[in-house]
Amino acid sequence: MTDTPKNPFEAMMQQARDMARSFNPALESFSPKGFEALWPTMPKDVMELMFGNAVNKGGLDAKTRLLLTLAGLTMQGAQAEAALRQTVRHALAAGAKNQEIVETIGQMSVFAGIPAMTRALELAREVMGVENEDDEA
Repeated sequence: MTDTPKNPFEAMMQQARDMARSFNPALESFSPKGFEALWPTMPKDVMELMFGNAVNKGGLDAKTRLLLTLAGLTMQGAQAEAALRQTVRHALAAGAKNQEIVETIGQMSVFAGIPAMTRALELAREVMGVENEDDEA
């Protein structure tokens, strides 16, 4: 009896695992979550310069822009897990409170559906629980 996959996707994934194992056995247990640690959170001043109203006086600040980005990532079904976690991390650094992040994601349940909202909240809580345990609101 063979371990031949039954569908083309399973076959492709098995081939990728076999190839990774042959290149480097450690790649077999690679997790993208550990990879996120390579990108530190930007300082608030840098975020304001790049994403905030430093150039566009009177425009949206970095916190608001990041909450809008979080809403968009939730609308996409919270499929871009690393991007969603990084956005939450940056929003916290830009001054967003846990409650503002939860409300932003919750608002998207009306448009994206409960499963997308639930997944986004799970990912956000991973970040908020690690980095912002003291923040009650």
